[in-house]
Amino acid sequence: MGYGVYKVTDEFESRLADYTGAKYAITVDNASNAIFMALMYEKVNGLKITIPTRTYPSVPCEIIHAGAKVKWEKVKGKSIKGAYQLKPTKVWDSALSFTGDMYIPNTHMCLSFTGPYKTFKLSKGGCIITDDYDAYLWFKRARYSGRRACSYHDDHFDMLGWNFYMMPELAARGLLLIDQFYNPDGSKKYNKDVEMSYPDLSKFKIYDQ
Repeated sequence: MGYGVYKVTDEFESRLADYTGAKYAITVDNASNAIFMALMYEKVNGLKITIPTRTYPSVPCEIIHAGAKVKWEKVKGKSIKGAYQLKPTKVWDSALSFTGDMYIPNTHMCLSFTGPYKTFKLSKGGCIITDDYDAYLWFKRARYSGRRACSYHDDHFDMLGWNFYMMPELAARGLLLIDQFYNPDGSKKYNKDVEMSYPDLSKFKIYDQ
């Protein structure tokens, strides 16, 4: 954001982009809102989006909130591991993945820092990594109620958004913790994907909207 105390957010985002191999990183308050924002940017209204039957419950919620419909893809076993695409969009649920140079070109990958099982553990938070400059500019404003990087007394409001930004205290903590993902010689560490067990969400009619 570059305004006042939020400069620390820019610094944290720069470190995240460097580590993941993306051009841009946009921090948010959680990965669920990252997925929702990415879907809104992609204008998915009316689209059928395919996701695994076993995933975190907020994912089908965000698809429906964005105006799309959920289509289920059966998975083997009771768990999923790492990142997956919300087909056919550019959006990826990457909540269970955090490693060096993980970025997949021409995507919006949504990362999570919330919870004790994540590789990068903050008390709460997430981000979108992307190589799309226009998307980057849109995400930065959309997460901040449509505001630009200035005082609202000086802003010219011409965009609707949401209150999804990461608090600067969390960004500051993230800056302190991200060094753990580098070796003493400055090279990046590469981490294993997390595997999590989830219920079969296709059984619940609430998602048939």
